[in-house]
Parts: sequence; structure tokens; C-alpha cells
Amino acid sequence: MQIKARVNFPLRVKKSGIHGQGAFAMENIPAKKKIGSLGGTIISKKEARSKAKDNESISIVELWNGKALDASTDTIIRFINHSCAPNTFMRNVGNHVEFYALRTISRGEELSCNYGPTHHDGERKCNCGAEQCKGFI
Repeated sequence: MQIKARVNFPLRVKKSGIHGQGAFAMENIPAKKKIGSLGGTIISKKEARSKAKDNESISIVELWNGKALDASTDTIIRFINHSCAPNTFMRNVGNHVEFYALRTISRGEELSCNYGPTHHDGERKCNCGAEQCKGFI
């Protein structure tokens, strides 16, 4: 099953100070506003875990129903990097993964989200640079 991505604010992908490429706001994004949602393919959790082992950088979110959304090839929103002090939050609604602004995000600012538990099981170093950084993802 394919999920269509939606982006409600103009974003740009460029080099990130956190990891690889990042998504950056092209205009101010007001607090609590929906930024958009990931697009991609619904896959099994087993397939998601296998992909996580084989890739340094993935965009996969496990869903409530035992499935996962593989957004590795779709949408600019997949470039939102992890941070221990994020400016967005993620919400799962059915098979959709939505991102909202936790606070006003300034033009030019990189979007970040606390991923919570990941396929990396705490074995990947966190590079967010936040004062309260846990040191791992």
C-alpha cells in the first residue's frame, strides 16, 4: 500500500549539522501547526527491522498495527533529523505519520524530532548537540 506525502509549508533540503541532509523551513512555521506527513510504502515490521540493520540512514516509522511506513524514497519530510531537543513532534494516525511544530520554527531553521525508540536500539550515536542530549538514538 502506498501512502501519499503532504507538505503544508515550504521546506528545503540541505546539509545538516545533525546528520547528512536535513529539512529546513523556508518561512516561519507557527507553533502547533501541521507541517505535513510522510509518504511511502507500508511494509511489515520484519522487513523494516531488516532494512534498519542494512542501512546507516533510513526513514522508517513503525505503526500501531504491526506494520511500518517506509519513507526512504518519498517526501522532503523524511529529512527531519532526530534531536533530543526537537522543534517538531510526530503523530501516527492510522497509516499516516504527521509532523507538527512544537513551537514557532524560524525561517532557515532545521526541523528536528525526538524519534523515541528506534530500530537502532540505542546503539547509534546521537549528534544533535542539545544540552540535554542522551548521546544515543
